[in-house]
Amino acid sequence: MSTPHAARDIDTSRPHSARMYDYYLGGKDHFDIDKQAAETVAAAYPGIFVCARENRAFMHRATRVLAQEHGIRQWLDIGTGIPTEPNLHQVAQGVVPDARVVYADNDPLVLKYAERLMRSTPQGRTTYLEADVNDPEALLNAPELAEVLDLDRPVALSLNALMHFITDAQDPYGIVGRLLGALPSGSALALSHCTPDFDPATWQKVTDIYTNAGTPVRFRSQQDVARFFDGLDLLEPGITVGHRWRPDTPAGETGPTDAEVSLWTGVGIKP
Repeated sequence: MSTPHAARDIDTSRPHSARMYDYYLGGKDHFDIDKQAAETVAAAYPGIFVCARENRAFMHRATRVLAQEHGIRQWLDIGTGIPTEPNLHQVAQGVVPDARVVYADNDPLVLKYAERLMRSTPQGRTTYLEADVNDPEALLNAPELAEVLDLDRPVALSLNALMHFITDAQDPYGIVGRLLGALPSGSALALSHCTPDFDPATWQKVTDIYTNAGTPVRFRSQQDVARFFDGLDLLEPGITVGHRWRPDTPAGETGPTDAEVSLWTGVGIKP
């Protein structure tokens, strides 16, 4: 894939949240500075690896539910991160081969590997655009988006482990509201968000590590995460810890603790 941004230098002078997340998932698309920062987080919060895996698993389950049970055929995935298979379009197209997916991120490293996100089924379509969630209007008006998504038909807005990187001063609820406002009835919001609710002292340490590395964060309570779904019809089981949202594991099987996961998740449908 050729884009005018493809040659832009990647900043390796400080850790980046997407590359740290790649490390948590066991990927190889990160640098030593990212590994060092990620290991500092892991020393304070060993559950970070579980949190990352459960976040990914929630995305897979939410995508399948929206495709199978709610007729969604289009996704806008913002804060895509470094590709990790199966990617969202692979999950969606495994259920509905004609699914269309637009990925958006503002990290040039994600752009470097974006060809992994372009391997669509013949019936479907995928594309990648470099965009910042802090400018929802520019994102929604991007020509790449218009080529793939029909905003007159329902779209699932996928915001996985993204909004805790948007501080209160950046108006997170206004951003999500503007994105959802551009989508028609029947659209959906699938969102996951790290939380300090189960271990505030540990998550304060995590906050300090990210902030000191140049990435301000705002981890939110269940009540605050629920605000992102104002005006939407929440699917069961509502706002719940990631591994408890429509789990695939057999009943009674021991899984991670809520404190290890520390991730609120939910899916809502726009009336």
